[in-house]
Formats: sequence, structure tokens, C-alpha cells
Amino acid sequence: MLRRVAEGVLVHQSPLLRNNAVVVHGEAGVLLVDPGLTRDEMACLAGDLRALGRPVVVGFSTHPDWDHVLWHADFGDAPRYGTAGCADVLRELRSHRGWQTGVAQGLPPEIAHQVPLELFGLVTGLPPGATQIPWDGPAARVVEHRAHARGHAALVISEHRVLVAGDMLSDVLVPMLDDTTDPVGDYLEGLRVLEDTVDDVDVVIPGHGSVGTADQARARVGQDRAYVLALREGRVPRDPRVESPSTGWEWVSGVHDAQVQRLAAGGAAT
Repeated sequence: MLRRVAEGVLVHQSPLLRNNAVVVHGEAGVLLVDPGLTRDEMACLAGDLRALGRPVVVGFSTHPDWDHVLWHADFGDAPRYGTAGCADVLRELRSHRGWQTGVAQGLPPEIAHQVPLELFGLVTGLPPGATQIPWDGPAARVVEHRAHARGHAALVISEHRVLVAGDMLSDVLVPMLDDTTDPVGDYLEGLRVLEDTVDDVDVVIPGHGSVGTADQARARVGQDRAYVLALREGRVPRDPRVESPSTGWEWVSGVHDAQVQRLAAGGAAT
């Protein structure tokens, strides 16, 4: 079910991981960001758009994680973009024989048989350094950084004062670091980049979790920064997402424990 979160901007949330697919109205149709997760959910979203008389004219993936590069035939053959880094990751993945098996093995078992992989990862990279999605709707500014994943990008829809944050600024997920030589430093820089956009928006849409206000976006930046700094300093973070996660999200504590162990084993540059 589509829900309006700002003028010209709607969200469709998938229940299992609370993924937010974002729809932005343009002149001839819509920009569709990170649709998912199951075949039925995406068919439902496509049906809702048909009922509105709004075809998908362009797609965008905020980063190359499996749950952000899905697609359904009912969305049509609109161009699908990501950053150059995002597209490079997906091109490399798809170049390997049996890549579908590897992706399927990493899916949540509850929905593994329901996730369509036929159009998985068919993302065209924007030119390096590109700052706008090419389409006939409201300007969608690409804010790229290296935090959660290679080629990760947020979008700022300035006309509607909306920040689409990708897999950052979530109220249910702790910051999930990328596998880089300086994962903590990269994440802190990503937070700084996003923080610079917050004064220009009224709404933040995370990849997972609740849509928030600008004040909540600022609070989430602070909470995420405190969490990452605690990881770097070897302290136990005072973070409700770890200490008292929402029902069904207890596994986030396991994500946290794995990050602590990885940083302890390999160290992290400061």
C-alpha cells in the first residue's frame, strides 16, 4: 500500500525488513527507488501505480545490496540507475557463473522462494561524479559517499524537501559498516555528508524503518555517530537498537556483535 509522506512523494513498505520503496511523481510518470521485496509485493506496487495512471519512467538503486536492486516485469523496462560504483559491484557479481544461486542462498529463508531474481541487479551506472538522476521530474540530487556499501548514495528531492537516505539513518538498524580499510572513518564521513543535507529537508526516508522528520533525522545522525564512535573506541554503545530492539529485530544485536568482533580482530584506522 502506498502512503504519502510529502508532496509528490510516496512510500511502499515491505513488512519483513521494513524496506521503504520510494515513489516520486514526475511529468510523465514516476521515479521508483529501491523497490522490494517479494514478487507479490512488487506486483501490488505496480498495480497501485497503474491505478494512479503513473508508469515507472526511471528507477534508482541507492546501493548494491540484494534488497535494493530488485525489479519486477510489471514495472516495465524503464532505465534503472545507480552510482558508477554500485553498477560496478553488480556487474562483477553477475559475471560469475551461478551468481543466482549465491544470491538466493543469502536471502532471508522466510521469503527466499518469493524473491524474483530474473531482473536482479540490472543497473546502469551514472557517469562518475554525476549529481542528478536524468529524468523529467523534480531534481533528484545524488549524494554519494562510502559508508554502508561501495557506491552508496542518498537522494535529495529538493522541491519536496525529502532525503532518501538509503541504508542509513534507520530507527531499527544500527549502522552497518562496509568492508574497507577504514570502515569507521568511512561511515563517519558518510554521516557528515548526510548531516549537511538535513537543513534542506523536512522528511527523511531510511532504507529500513520509520519515515522521520528533519528533527528526527538530526537525532538519528547523532545516534549513529555515537554508535560508530563507541565501536571505534571499544565501548559498549548505549543504543536501544542493540539493548532493546523492536520485536522481530532481535537479530540486530547479532549484527552488532559481529561488527565488534571484526573490528577487534582486524582493527580499524582512525
